[in-house]
Amino acid sequence: MILAAGTLAQASFSTASVGLPALAPEIRTHYRLSLGETGVVLAAIGIGMLFTLLPWGLVADRFDERWVIAAGLVGAGVALGGAAETGGLGSLVAALIAAGALGASVNAASGRAIMAWFPSGELGLALGIRQTAIPIGGALGAAVLPVLGGTRPAFLALGGACVAGAIVAAAFMRGGPAREPDLHDVVQPLRDLRMWLLGGGTALYLTAQIGITGFVVLFLHDHRHVSTHAAAGLLAAINVLAIAARIGAGRVSDRLRTRLRPLRAIGIALTVATAAVATLTEAPLAALVAAFAVAGVLSMAWNGLAFAAAAEAAGATRTGAALGFQQTLLGVVVAAAPPAFAAVAASSWRLAFALAALGPLLGVFALSRVGEPTRAARRPGTSAIPPAAR
Repeated sequence: MILAAGTLAQASFSTASVGLPALAPEIRTHYRLSLGETGVVLAAIGIGMLFTLLPWGLVADRFDERWVIAAGLVGAGVALGGAAETGGLGSLVAALIAAGALGASVNAASGRAIMAWFPSGELGLALGIRQTAIPIGGALGAAVLPVLGGTRPAFLALGGACVAGAIVAAAFMRGGPAREPDLHDVVQPLRDLRMWLLGGGTALYLTAQIGITGFVVLFLHDHRHVSTHAAAGLLAAINVLAIAARIGAGRVSDRLRTRLRPLRAIGIALTVATAAVATLTEAPLAALVAAFAVAGVLSMAWNGLAFAAAAEAAGATRTGAALGFQQTLLGVVVAAAPPAFAAVAASSWRLAFALAALGPLLGVFALSRVGEPTRAARRPGTSAIPPAAR
């Protein structure tokens, strides 16, 4: 029940945070935006999340997760409803930043609740399932938003989804089994070098994920003259396939008793696949679509492993802070990558995708500096990674 509720709550927000690129052509036309300005709009939710992920994580370590999630999602729903009434770039970006800042509550708090209910031998699978919320929300957004008939009904639908997620969280989420609080040093993860390497290394994977999933619809529509509905259909398919990829990656990591080896393997494959997209930008459409599908699925397969590794590294009493910190590092890339990618793509789509492929390669290098986990059995919330040298 906890796993299902946490997944649905996260999916309700992901319809906006991940599904919004499916609406990009409509947003660009309605607000008369350049490609660079459209990139700013796509980054706005991530910008809002960047400033509140860590504070929400600290709050989740102190208060009941379900009310943290519910409060944030209601606020996000109101902000997205406000976005429906905007008439210009500035007001739209402001509303989306507010939605991201409030909706970020679900990212740390739902993972923390799930972390408390599963032993380490099942945690990779459990968090892999929870992380399917991201592609589930993305798939729903890609399938539904383009057919709603405009930006106003689309933003109202996104706001309603967040409110529904808040109701689910309030009704069904529960905190984990009772444990002794350890609040004297909740920010300890910020001083752990391995947390920086984990968060920073996996954040670099996002250059490829954002380049592929954030701009595939715009690229196919504007550059290859594919209809918006068909391009959004590819994005929906990528998200659906990514659901299985996240569950499979989590299960494999449980069997191998390490999150890092699968993370690095996915990073290498993602580098190759994204480079293939860059090579095939002018190739026959069938080959290009296949390359986008492979790269898109790989770009979304790793998130649950990163989530589990960060949570295990911090321990049960600091899980919220650890997840908030990790998500903040990811948020830096989520906020910065869309405008940067759009700026390069305005001159050369091929160069933009080629540069996006470098991120996971650098991320693999950073993760190679993190020690492999021990094979000893662990209790829920204990570290999968040897403690950092004090």
